[in-house]
Amino acid sequence: MTNLYARQDAAGSADASSDAWAGFELWHYKPSMAAAVIFIVLFVLLSAYHSFLLIRRRTWFCVPFVVGGLFEIIGYIGRALAVKDIEGVTPYTIQAFGLLLAPILFAASIYMILGRLVRVLQGEAYTIIRVNWLTKIFVTGDVLCFCIQAAGGGMLAVATTQAEIDRDNNIVLGGLILQVCIFIVFLVTAIIFHRRMSQRPTSASLDGPLGENGGISSGRFGTMTWRKLMVGLYVSSILISLRNVFRVVEYAMGWSGYLLSTEWPLYVFDGLLMVLVLVVCIMWYHPEISKGNKKSAAAMRKQETSGPQTATV
Repeated sequence: MTNLYARQDAAGSADASSDAWAGFELWHYKPSMAAAVIFIVLFVLLSAYHSFLLIRRRTWFCVPFVVGGLFEIIGYIGRALAVKDIEGVTPYTIQAFGLLLAPILFAASIYMILGRLVRVLQGEAYTIIRVNWLTKIFVTGDVLCFCIQAAGGGMLAVATTQAEIDRDNNIVLGGLILQVCIFIVFLVTAIIFHRRMSQRPTSASLDGPLGENGGISSGRFGTMTWRKLMVGLYVSSILISLRNVFRVVEYAMGWSGYLLSTEWPLYVFDGLLMVLVLVVCIMWYHPEISKGNKKSAAAMRKQETSGPQTATV
């Protein structure tokens, strides 16, 4: 039989009649220590490897991957702590914040990667959003989602009435829905750029460092070309999108819904997907991708005798 674990009120002596959390099932199950430890170890190993690549190859735009990995570690530590403190608010809040916000940081690096690829391939004419604004728009949207979800989660932790609980839950849900919408627009932008570049390739996309006729050596990933990197971008984006959709459905179903009442979906549709994201995104740590900033892209353009022609969808 599933055990229900109620939230203790913070003071331990508040009048139950005035506390909307009284009798509220914060956990509908006892969290698994084994599962939490396994994912702590996975994210520690992946975050350590990302940190090593980040420092060694100076790919500073990938910093959000490392920070996101730390958020995941903190989140699963919170779940491990909850095993022995099932009624405590603090472990629940720690795991909620960590696991909710980490994917937003992963997404931030993915947004920056597309902007850098556009510049490396000298494909500024092929984006539906001006490249100078592309990264800014999506990262700003990501920061907004971060703030909305953090605010909703923070207020939910100190809510004292049912109206406040419902309001704060809806704030988190709104942030998740906005995150899904932003990712859809990002994927459409990436797909259109990919299609235009395939139809009318630039010289950089053919003979440049990431060109189809050459590419860069990337160890076990083999020779990397811009097409392979775009596939990696799609895979990681889809994984994050699936996780976001899962979270939207989870919060939309409410606290008594199946997804919040059962532990395994979180590990399958959140934890495992984020592990795969960090595995896929190992391919981004290369100096040639780091060169896709404004200064280096301008230098590359000076070496070109002609730019790309304007393409249409």
